[in-house]
Amino acid sequence: MPVVVTWDHVHLRSPDPEATAAWLRDILGGEIVQAPGRIDVNLGGAKIFIAPLEGHNAVSPPPPHPHQGLDHFGLTVKDIDAVAAEIKAKGVTFTREPTTIRPGVRICFIRGPEGISIELLERDKKYA
Repeated sequence: MPVVVTWDHVHLRSPDPEATAAWLRDILGGEIVQAPGRIDVNLGGAKIFIAPLEGHNAVSPPPPHPHQGLDHFGLTVKDIDAVAAEIKAKGVTFTREPTTIRPGVRICFIRGPEGISIELLERDKKYA
């Protein structure tokens, strides 16, 4: 029988978890939830856990430097051009402007807190 999984969370490390959470709230509309030893952000139906860089935790110790592994995470939006204009007005840096990569799929990449790369994408339902 195949293994069946569902997403539970993404865990980030930040030198300033409060600022990272505030960015996810202010730019992407996340909801901040305080948790012991970290800050959680409910974002688009997923949970983002944000823990400090330092600190000892037997379950989830900080990774060795340099941090490797995460290329980017992608978030679906409606009307990517309007979203891009709105967040650009808030000072967000774009590493790739909105562009159509194939029929029915438009993407852009933004620079999030701590240099995290975030993809925003819009899929036309007829090409999904």
